Amino acid sequence: MPTVFVHGFPETQDVWEPLLAELERSAQTGLRPHPIHPIHPAHPIRLSPPGFGAPVPTGFGATVGDYRDWLIGELERFAEPVDLVGHDWGGAHVVNAVMARPDLVRSWVSDVIGLFDPEYVWHEFALGQQAPENTDPAPAVPIGRDLATRVAVLVRLGMSEPVAKRVAAGQDETMGRVAHTLYRSATQPAMAELGRTLERAARRPGLSLLATEDHLVGTDEQRVRTADRAGARTVRLDGLGHWWMTQDPVRGAKVLTDFWDALDR
Repeated sequence: MPTVFVHGFPETQDVWEPLLAELERSAQTGLRPHPIHPIHPAHPIRLSPPGFGAPVPTGFGATVGDYRDWLIGELERFAEPVDLVGHDWGGAHVVNAVMARPDLVRSWVSDVIGLFDPEYVWHEFALGQQAPENTDPAPAVPIGRDLATRVAVLVRLGMSEPVAKRVAAGQDETMGRVAHTLYRSATQPAMAELGRTLERAARRPGLSLLATEDHLVGTDEQRVRTADRAGARTVRLDGLGHWWMTQDPVRGAKVLTDFWDALDR
């Protein structure tokens, strides 16, 4: 069963490294309580959305709909449905893709489902990108032109320093341009409109990760009620923030493997 991970902004696929290492460790040491369906940790697939550590195809529009269609196209390449995990914008792409093509997944996980709540208000950075007068991305590299500055910002926001160094090295002007377009395409009520069809995601088992210290992706109430509408179970990650997978990969790996093992049982 392929296991596919999709990251968001301002990230590269390196953000998953601690979590995937822990999944591998737990599998190799036999710590998984239900080894009926062992995840082969050497072969998880990390999909990098165009512009976020991957080239941008000619003519790619970088809107919410474009990224949904990109992910659907990637999932269609697999011979069987996948276990799909998304973080940040990757988590939004996951929900959008599952609402449109539930047949492509066995299960799905997102940590940003609250974005689809009709009362969700975008965070400060997004609102700045969406301002009518902000027609160009500024600065070109969104969180700083200097590598050391970018690392410091990511660490201050909760990313572990070793991961921050690798992620910051992959941030460039292309990421700034596509992120600008993506955020502007998601100006409310765009996300609320997409959320009207959340019930379609219930066609496949879903898991909503609620990191209690992540204040960028909606209130606890918004996240719980959108997960309920999507038929997804909510698991709280108490004390963890937006980059929970770098803060406590052991807990993150256990939550995911428990979810996958329950599907097999």
